[in-house]
Amino acid sequence: MAVSPFALGVNASTNRHSISPTFDHLKKSISPALKPIWKELLRQLPLKKIDVSNTVKKASGVVLDVLVDGLYRFVDQPYPPSQKNFAPVQEIGEAVEVACLEGELPAGFPEGVFVRNGPNPQFGCLQAAVSPLGLTNETWVEGEGMLHALFFKKAGDSDWSISYKNRYVESETFKLEKQRNKPSFIPAIEGDPLAVIAAFSLNKIRLNADNKFLCNTSVFEYLGKLYAISENYLPHEINSQTLETLGVWDFNGDWDRACTSHPKRAPGSGELVIMGIDIKKPFLVVGVVSADGKELRHKVDVELDKGVFSHEIGVTQRYNIIVDQSLSVDISRLAKGGQLLKYDKEKKSRFGVMPRYGDAGSVRWFEVETCSTFHILNTCEDGDEEGENEQAVKVEYHKFGESNYCSGSVFVAKDGSVEGDGEDGGWIATFVHNEVSDETQVHIIDVKDFEGEPVAKIRLPQRVPYGFHGTFMATPKKQ
Repeated sequence: MAVSPFALGVNASTNRHSISPTFDHLKKSISPALKPIWKELLRQLPLKKIDVSNTVKKASGVVLDVLVDGLYRFVDQPYPPSQKNFAPVQEIGEAVEVACLEGELPAGFPEGVFVRNGPNPQFGCLQAAVSPLGLTNETWVEGEGMLHALFFKKAGDSDWSISYKNRYVESETFKLEKQRNKPSFIPAIEGDPLAVIAAFSLNKIRLNADNKFLCNTSVFEYLGKLYAISENYLPHEINSQTLETLGVWDFNGDWDRACTSHPKRAPGSGELVIMGIDIKKPFLVVGVVSADGKELRHKVDVELDKGVFSHEIGVTQRYNIIVDQSLSVDISRLAKGGQLLKYDKEKKSRFGVMPRYGDAGSVRWFEVETCSTFHILNTCEDGDEEGENEQAVKVEYHKFGESNYCSGSVFVAKDGSVEGDGEDGGWIATFVHNEVSDETQVHIIDVKDFEGEPVAKIRLPQRVPYGFHGTFMATPKKQ
């Protein structure tokens, strides 16, 4: 199955870190790298009973590895003091018991696990690669995915057991580099144009992937299973109790591309609506997974005329909401030293309303002011297709105080044991980091008093780097 690992834009600039790859310069740089190849081949390849095909394949791999080792120098990118909480942490091992620093968990708070995903570079820092072709470097959104989880278990009617654990999402590329015990993928997202193109090609030939399967963006629950995902590959199933990576969900082999970080469960039917973007046609494909998760029931090319970076899809009872925005993907710009992701202020953005099982011709497009939309706040049907009536939106703010920043906020619904909750019944759970003390906590905020103080603050045994999306997966009630 061929899955394009495209997820992020390539920022290719000829104005910084530029290295002019003249022929003489390349020859002088490459020649020393080629000298050890013959010696390495003799050491690694068998001299008797040679299986020609396997030997040629292994020889090719050795040649490319030695060539890359000779041409490329991997360099750690330091974190400035202002970005110290972007630096990675180690796996903590077994779950560690924690407790509320202030307040307590309220009545009706459900048992379950609060999980947040985020980048955590495996080798201690983001990497840059210097070569005669120029410089490429990993960007701040890269780094292998690490899950940070808080487990809530009731020890009695009012007593709680709370524990914290973190663990890497062990994708195939994570395991490959872990086995090699060194950076192996040449950064292929940002850098000098020729170096970026070479990185894509060498990674694909050597390691069978253009770039790493990061799995660092989001986590979601479907049919009692937990999944970690990024835009550049498929969902990875995660054991919700141990955080062990169980394998890739490829929708029974029927989905041949990457998958959005934000698949949506359709209200009413329970079907899962997914989409996948690519830098080549078809640029955006929408799919519908059966409510039991066993079958990809619908798959359609929306027939966009350009690549777009579309991060999220919306769903209502009957429709899918597609974003076609001014943030477009133009592979031809890469060779010219431009950005792969282009923000076109002159081009209108638009939203497409598509019947759940519709095709490209059934999409009704609505143009809006030029914008770059990463997330959709809400989608619903109010019974007024002409849009004459307003939908009321309530906006409130919760302030964390100076030098405190949050990530991975999620809504936690009440467990149903408390009556009269109304539409605001529940809490917001979020990771909060203090830049001064370098301490991370989890805050529980009552949505009925959203601007007030948290009902509980839980201190964690180590800091949690800034990351992306989270989810709360409630423990099923015993029948």
